[in-house]
Amino acid sequence: MYWEQEYECMTRDDLQQLQLERLQSTLFRVATHVPFYRQKFKELGIDPDGFRSLDELRTLPFTTKQDLRDNYPYGLFAVPLRDIVRVHASSGTTGQATVVGYTANDIKRWSNMVARVLTAAGVTKDDVVQIAFGYGMFTGGFGLHYGAERVGASVIPISSGNTKRQIQIMQDFRTTALVCTPSYALLLADAMEEMHINLSALCLKFGLFGGEPWSEAMRAEIQNRLNIIATDNYGLSEVMGPGVAGECRERHGLHINEDHFLIEVINPETLEPVAPGEIGELVITTLTKEAFPVIRYRTRDLTRLIPEPCPCGRTLTRMERVLGRSDDMLIIKGVNVYPSQIEAVLFEIEGTKPHYQIVVERDGRLDKITVLVEVIESIFFDEMKKQRQLIDEIKRRLASELGIGVEVKLVEEKSLERSEGKAKRVIDKRKL
Repeated sequence: MYWEQEYECMTRDDLQQLQLERLQSTLFRVATHVPFYRQKFKELGIDPDGFRSLDELRTLPFTTKQDLRDNYPYGLFAVPLRDIVRVHASSGTTGQATVVGYTANDIKRWSNMVARVLTAAGVTKDDVVQIAFGYGMFTGGFGLHYGAERVGASVIPISSGNTKRQIQIMQDFRTTALVCTPSYALLLADAMEEMHINLSALCLKFGLFGGEPWSEAMRAEIQNRLNIIATDNYGLSEVMGPGVAGECRERHGLHINEDHFLIEVINPETLEPVAPGEIGELVITTLTKEAFPVIRYRTRDLTRLIPEPCPCGRTLTRMERVLGRSDDMLIIKGVNVYPSQIEAVLFEIEGTKPHYQIVVERDGRLDKITVLVEVIESIFFDEMKKQRQLIDEIKRRLASELGIGVEVKLVEEKSLERSEGKAKRVIDKRKL
């Protein structure tokens, strides 16, 4: 099932020709209308009219989140404000907010891209889509909302929070597709168990999750506990919002909307391309954005590209689900550690709950990781010997997976802070 088959199933030759034409148009746009890029091109001696091959992309400068903050709020817009019909922004909790704008054509394209992702996951005009992402300046809520309406589905714009109300709406309105973060899906599952909700009485069929990294084990947990098909989707405000990529029903990698985005995967240290199939930082160049085009934007998200063809028939390249972030990646005793690795191990151990937290501290001159793991009530109040055995088992499995030793502490059910948005998995005390 396709939304725009002519683009989703293009030959590579036709796609690359379209990408080159759109890149040439984008470079002309930013060189003409965005002083930041015009100055960058001048400093590097780049002629934006001289691009004849996609291979020349590597000669262009990177764009970073700091560049967006330095040009706050409208410095990187490529159209006058009278042509902007929508403005979104990041929260700015870690610094100056990043502001993005959309023309009417941008909104139409965005809706179509999200419609592709929803259709690939199985959503049709016969579905009732409950969007439990926050609305407001965050792109997630509105992005999925407009895409679902474009498909023709019935949309429930409930926004985030108020978990019991979410469940009531799910029951009363006969929701078939749930949209939220994967961690919030598990919070909903917890609440349903407490409320003794009969899952078979719900109409839920699909879950479309994004906004944070999650493991295959977490997917299995969500699918089992909510009795749904769970797919991942990817996007970020700086280049569009949701709709950059999404999984089809095969659930083996996210198809990237390559007719709208040029994708690179680089080594975040050397800034050179990684070998095909290797993990690196995702870099995105927009090809069709009118209001806010960006060139070689460093997402800081870690992934790898999957070159093999997908059984679904789409020819768009797939990316592996995001492993973590290059700037959130923990380096402990010279070893790269990703929260998703720890999560995958914990999901395999009986008695642990799908809630954990990683605390990083400086112990003298060395860094130390302590993993706080929620366990079921019977284990938490069990005899010390059994608790010790479970701790030893978790430590052994984590050491095998990570290549370094970590401390493990068992905590009572529901003692770790829950979030209705993105889960806070890492507490790094080394910076305090």
